[in-house]
Amino acid sequence: MTEFPQPDPARDHTSRRSEGGVRPEETPPGESSTGSGAGPYRPLTRGWGKGPLVLICLLAVVVALFFLAYAVMLNL
Repeated sequence: MTEFPQPDPARDHTSRRSEGGVRPEETPPGESSTGSGAGPYRPLTRGWGKGPLVLICLLAVVVALFFLAYAVMLNL
């Protein structure tokens, strides 16, 4: 079996130290400093518009009526 030579620590250009760690300047920031939300929470001042809300409700009623009519036609 071929043995590989041991790496020379003087020529080691990686970020590993002899303890097996990583240099502090190469570590990623903590979780709290990576968030994109800056500033206090402000709740929304406007809700859904009346037009889209009525349209969605109307579409739900039409779909429900379609399936009700389909169920009645299957029983006849």
